[in-house]
Amino acid sequence: GSACDGRVMAEFVMPMLGADMSAGTLIGWRKQPGDTVTRGDIIAEVHTDKADIEVEVFTSGVVEKLLATPGQEVPVGTPLALIREDGKAPVAAAAPEPIPPLHAERLLISPSAKTLAAELGVDLAVVRGSGPGGRIQRRDVEAAAAGRAEERPPAPPLTPAMPVAVEGADRQAGMRRAIAAAMARSKREIPHFYLSETIDMSAATRRLADENVHRSVQERLLPGVLMLKAVALALREVPELNAVWQGERVIQSEAVHLGVAIFLRGGGLVAPALHDADAQSLDELMRGFRDLVSRARAGTLRSSELSDPTITVTSLGERGAEIVLPIIFPPQVAIVGLGRLVERPWVSEGQVMVCPIVTATLAADHRVTDGHRAGAFLTTLARLLEEPDDL
Repeated sequence: GSACDGRVMAEFVMPMLGADMSAGTLIGWRKQPGDTVTRGDIIAEVHTDKADIEVEVFTSGVVEKLLATPGQEVPVGTPLALIREDGKAPVAAAAPEPIPPLHAERLLISPSAKTLAAELGVDLAVVRGSGPGGRIQRRDVEAAAAGRAEERPPAPPLTPAMPVAVEGADRQAGMRRAIAAAMARSKREIPHFYLSETIDMSAATRRLADENVHRSVQERLLPGVLMLKAVALALREVPELNAVWQGERVIQSEAVHLGVAIFLRGGGLVAPALHDADAQSLDELMRGFRDLVSRARAGTLRSSELSDPTITVTSLGERGAEIVLPIIFPPQVAIVGLGRLVERPWVSEGQVMVCPIVTATLAADHRVTDGHRAGAFLTTLARLLEEPDDL
């Protein structure tokens, strides 16, 4: 920031929202000059190859000046706005030109609804959205295609100041390019090594059954949430895996922000963060996970969720493979892959029985850690899942 008449001015810059993001397109402003902002407030929305992201402000004060206009592509690190940190109203010779509200700058529609509309030949200009703020969702497109005249809330007036954000196949191609760039960089620069551990999930599945017996379907815990909590707690014992590589050194994080790989319906994936996962209860993690999945697929993730992950977990779920060998997301230094839960013969106390098992794989950066410490992480992860009362 810079000082002016003893008052501190902070620059709000275009954040990095992905390993190979070099620029983002400003979709619109949520705040105008003269507005008071508090750290964590949504100040703008930015389009990247992967998603439209709600960007939070990381300082508190008053918006002094907006330096970019909707539709403008802005390089990472370039100032977007000036914020007067002392909280005093901006000094201006004339009233600032009003900035149009965000909803007036683009068509509010989920990415999957855009793709479906293109497939079904539906004219989005005549579709009324039933989502928040009139957002068009898949069910609205399906209703329009079927010719059903269901009553819906009126859509907000649209006076686009820029073309509608990247549509269907173009968005998909852009996402694949972004993923390709990040993964190619990862394999080129990071000396990966892999270890895996097969884990008996009998006690974990029993605990889940006991927890879920009195819960509604919407409140039930999934096996994946136990695994997420176990990964977060295991990082306390092997903290060097909870880190990022910057320049020529590793920076360890005190907070455990688990990146969760979410596969999008139209293809591709994002890996936003579950913040402070080690300190959350299973119910809190379950709610947070469901919320992330919902917002990732609706295109309403926040900038901190994409820039904060300290390690990523990728789970293939019930229809995935038994073993996954994942690629590290730069600048992180490790990633945990969890395969499909399967029933296999298992020896316990000299007896052979059929047990539910999962194979956990750790990919780690050999510049940061070694096989001994990586093995300690997997051993701790297995113990936590095999004795899940502490989760």
